[in-house]
Amino acid sequence: EFEALLARRLAGEPIAYLTGMREFYGRPFRVTPDVLIPRPDTELLVEQALAHIPSDLAVDVLDLGTGSGCIAISLALERPLARVAAVDRSPAALAIARCNADMLKACVEFFTSDWFHALPGRRFDLIVSNPPYIAAGDPRVDPGVRRHEPAAALFSGSTGLEALQVIATGAARHLRPHGWLVVEHGDTQGAAVRALFTA
Repeated sequence: EFEALLARRLAGEPIAYLTGMREFYGRPFRVTPDVLIPRPDTELLVEQALAHIPSDLAVDVLDLGTGSGCIAISLALERPLARVAAVDRSPAALAIARCNADMLKACVEFFTSDWFHALPGRRFDLIVSNPPYIAAGDPRVDPGVRRHEPAAALFSGSTGLEALQVIATGAARHLRPHGWLVVEHGDTQGAAVRALFTA
């Protein structure tokens, strides 16, 4: 069994898929090749979102493209009064997210949805997302990541901005007045994302 795992690792398969678990924000999360492996960088996204979620109010929070559920579940556990919803278009990813929510005893409402489509008329105090934001041809992507992690969770068209464009456009119809939109983006995309949000 060890030799088989070693062979998979030597072929570039991420350790998190071999063990089936990855720690995020101090908690264990189940991961499979159906979901992106949570990264420490995304813990900053959680911290930024928490800064805009009061601990003493029942606010509505939406996580777009939840994957393993690590963002939504972390927010729900850190802010028990918040009403957290999470969407993903992949039923397989949502199955993992639900499993993680059950395992960690987090109250999150899950929807199968392509971004906002399953939420007509609903508004939120905070929308958070770690969407796909890598350009399809980006040569900096590790070959092991490209081979093993779900492409739909990594790549967003030729510029990497397509998903962020959809989110920025849709958020205007789903945020309450004075609401917050918090997203993760690539290290060279800051100016472009600010322009999308401003527009």
